[in-house]
Amino acid sequence: MPLTHRERIEAAVRGEKLDRVPIALWRHFPVQDQTAEGLAQATIEFQKRFDFDLVKVTPASGYPAEAWGAKLRPTNNAEGTREYLSRPVQSPKDWHSLQPLDVTQGLFGRELQALQIIRQGVGEDVHVLQTIFSPLTIAKQLSGDLVLEYLRRHPDDLKAGLRTITETTARFALACLENGADGIFFATQFASHDLVSNEEYREFGVEYDLPIIEFARSQAKLLLLHLHGLNPMFGLMSVYPVHVVNWHDRETRPSLAEGQRLFQRGAVMGGLHRLETLPKGAPEDIRAQVRDAIQQTEGRRMILGAGCVTLTSTPEANIRAARESASTC
Repeated sequence: MPLTHRERIEAAVRGEKLDRVPIALWRHFPVQDQTAEGLAQATIEFQKRFDFDLVKVTPASGYPAEAWGAKLRPTNNAEGTREYLSRPVQSPKDWHSLQPLDVTQGLFGRELQALQIIRQGVGEDVHVLQTIFSPLTIAKQLSGDLVLEYLRRHPDDLKAGLRTITETTARFALACLENGADGIFFATQFASHDLVSNEEYREFGVEYDLPIIEFARSQAKLLLLHLHGLNPMFGLMSVYPVHVVNWHDRETRPSLAEGQRLFQRGAVMGGLHRLETLPKGAPEDIRAQVRDAIQQTEGRRMILGAGCVTLTSTPEANIRAARESASTC
């Protein structure tokens, strides 16, 4: 008897033999993501069309920064992200002005409402994960490229802001779990050797990441860590208490097989090149990458996916080829 989506993901995390490899892709939905109903219906329709093994909710890019007062506008880029018009942190002292937010109101409240609709729309058979950004990632959203200057020249000011961000984000993560999410997709954009040292990430990343993850663990059924960007600090991050790790495995080291050896507590997620094969390749190219991913991992402790969001320009035929390959390769 075939496993349910939920059973398949949980079995993959445990390293058990599966009826087929699980798969999940996700994308931004520009314009629709400006309302709870719009994001929810777009997400539900995407899931109904492709029947993935988990639903990763992708709110409007920069939504936490917008909750704290940033101004953004949609662009026509293929990732479906937005452009910043203004950011609330313009000087070191501004970090001390950040206030804890009521996560049931405003932008956060909108995302909770979307979760409730999505949960009802996709049913109980599939995990729903809400996107939660790491505090240092949100700090970048709030201050732009100045964040590394604050980190190195004004560390105490930045830490004041990080404490406020962490407290609000932890409460929002818990609220998501109480409003339809099974778990969180915890995304960090700074655990990269290209941006900071291991010591810097321990001080400004790990110190604030772990309280959120630990706070969510008591209620989360699935915790997924996303390492955004190139040259990730995989060794440092592989000890995080999560069930799944996802990174740009087709664009940077480690490979899927190497990552699986480093991360022993659950499943790795990847195998599909989101910038090349998925949007530009033929269906046979996609099937070849699926076969390679399965060969690297022997089809165990692995979830097929892309390194990050699927581009909005990706042909539906290619998404369907990826989904069908999970059942046939």
